[in-house]
Amino acid sequence: MATTTAAFAITETPIGPFTALVDADGAVLASGWTADAENLRGLIHPSLRPAGLRHRDSLGEVTRAITAYHDGDLTAIDDIPVRQQSGEFLVHAWEVLRTVPAGSPITYTDYAVISGRPNATRAAANACARNAAALFVPCHRIFRIGGALGGFRWGLEVKSWLLDHESPTHQLRLSSPMTEPNS
Repeated sequence: MATTTAAFAITETPIGPFTALVDADGAVLASGWTADAENLRGLIHPSLRPAGLRHRDSLGEVTRAITAYHDGDLTAIDDIPVRQQSGEFLVHAWEVLRTVPAGSPITYTDYAVISGRPNATRAAANACARNAAALFVPCHRIFRIGGALGGFRWGLEVKSWLLDHESPTHQLRLSSPMTEPNS
C-alpha cells in the first residue's frame, strides 16, 4: 500500500547533495546523490510510490546516518530500514546487497552467487540498476570482473569516491592520529 505523502530531506555531502525519501514509518523508499526529490519518487515501485512529497530539514536518524557515513562511520547506514518492492528475486537480491561489507566490494558474478543464482549475472546487475535506495542498499560495492566500475545511476565519479571512502587504506588514514613533526 502506497504512502500518501513521503517526507524528504537533502543533506550536503562531500560529493554533492544527497536526498532521501522516507515513508511514515521512517523506512527509506528512495535515495541518491541528487537534490531532485521528484526524480527519486519516480524510482519507487508503484505499489509504494507516495502521491506527494513533504520537505523536512531533517529525517532524524536517517539524516544522521547519511552524515555519519560520509564523515567516515561506514556502519551508520546498516540499521536504517529500507522498503523496496519488486519481484521475489530483486527483493532478495537487495537484502543480500545490504550484507556486502564496506571495504570489500565484489563482482557482479560473486553477487549472483551469494544471491543464490550463480548463472544469473545479468539479473544481479539488474538488481543494482533497479535499486532505488542507493547508499542504504549499497549497489556501489559491486563491480565488473577485472575491476571495471560498471554502471552507477549517480555517476562513476560518485561510485569511485564511495569505494575509495570505504577502502581499508582510506579508513586507516581516518583513524590514524595526526602526529606533529619533530622539532
